[in-house]
Amino acid sequence: MSQLTDEELMQRVSQGELDLMTVLFDRYHVRIFNFFNKMVQNKMVSEDLTQDVFVKILKYRTSYKSGNFASWIFTTARNIFSTYYQKLKKDREKFTESEHLKHTEDVVSESNQEELNHLQKALSYLNHSDRELIIMNRFQEIKYEQIAEITGSNENAVKVKTHRALKKLKDIYFKTVAD
Repeated sequence: MSQLTDEELMQRVSQGELDLMTVLFDRYHVRIFNFFNKMVQNKMVSEDLTQDVFVKILKYRTSYKSGNFASWIFTTARNIFSTYYQKLKKDREKFTESEHLKHTEDVVSESNQEELNHLQKALSYLNHSDRELIIMNRFQEIKYEQIAEITGSNENAVKVKTHRALKKLKDIYFKTVAD
């Protein structure tokens, strides 16, 4: 079964072969988790949101007709993040910014950790759509064409927006390093 494409697997899952969902989970759970973790910088929230994606995919499996599975799952992830983000905005006065912006738990050298902290801080200053584009393109290595499909845009617009977002990130990064 592992030689089947993602699309073939999801087609069979949509037809009731639920055990094949484990193959798709194995292929995508780390990428989905990393997407969320870069967006919210909170491991527990990222785990919950990742779980929500796979629950939603199982719940709405019959709505999958065909097409690129990676685009479909990341669109689902993006929608779940959007719902989370809207709720977060409503609850913002109850929580401080620092509770939502936790540093990564990766084990790296102190100088790399400092650079990573600066990058995380700079990313947190971007609006969520710019941060999302950078994370999908640079961290998740999703191609512009696929991001366009996920975001409902066209490839050239995604390239331009990503380039502008990277420029903003660069400017913010160097301002925060100087601070």
